Amino acid sequence: MGMFNNRKRWRVPAGVEPTELDKKVMAFESRGALVPKRSLIRTPEEIEGIRKSGVINTAILDLVGEKIHAGMSTLEIDEIVHTYTIEHGAIPATLGYEGYPKSVCTSINEVVCHGIPSAKEILKEGDIINVDCTTILDGYYADASRMFVIGKTTPQKQKLVDVAKECLEIGMAAAKPFGFVGDIGNAIQQHAHKYGFSVVRDLCGHGVGIKFHDDPEVLHYGKKGTGMLLVPGMVFTIEPMVNMGTWKVFIDSADGWTVITEDELPSAQWEHTFLMTETGLEILTH
Repeated sequence: MGMFNNRKRWRVPAGVEPTELDKKVMAFESRGALVPKRSLIRTPEEIEGIRKSGVINTAILDLVGEKIHAGMSTLEIDEIVHTYTIEHGAIPATLGYEGYPKSVCTSINEVVCHGIPSAKEILKEGDIINVDCTTILDGYYADASRMFVIGKTTPQKQKLVDVAKECLEIGMAAAKPFGFVGDIGNAIQQHAHKYGFSVVRDLCGHGVGIKFHDDPEVLHYGKKGTGMLLVPGMVFTIEPMVNMGTWKVFIDSADGWTVITEDELPSAQWEHTFLMTETGLEILTH
């Protein structure tokens, strides 16, 4: 019996009276559901801290949207992000993270994610670019990304960008309190496939807020009713990466970071940080 208890993820501290939330989660766990650790449930103070970080993160992406244009380098985007972040008392989370050298990720066309800004990489008419920004304010993390279309692009690339955004919205709608992570992935996968697109399987959304990456792992494909239980108070990203061709990807050996579609066809991604509430998801990175 003692060994079984040691394997339980949801533990009420000794001497603390279980709440109704505790009882509900433990009932799911007793039926074999994968539940989060109790420590993943954010306090009101933590949520407010993440929300404030989200305000800065959103303002950064708004500013990029105002300034992005054909002829600028992705290094200029990095400089915009870095300067605004520091001026507002925050820290760019990617800078120095596991050796990553810049303050933002800039991923153009066939680059799925983790593209490194460079003075040599110049935006041109028709490009689609994902700008992925994570901000730390007073120790709290907020993470979001947006697609930007440079000038006018092809109908196929525009459709990819639009469907990727719809996938994020549909994934958000599928996330319900006491539902499962698999519900999100299933909804996203079905929508992408309806348009002949694929969903990257090697990367996923993640818990965020107190750390850069935490539980749960939010896969963007899968079956309903699988994965971790979604409990009010959890904070995580949904960030579907939708490819025009195959879902398979590779990492550029030249820098060890840049993720590229295996067939080098375009990819698109949108991301928000969300709070699970008792009624559904709240976006913390508006």
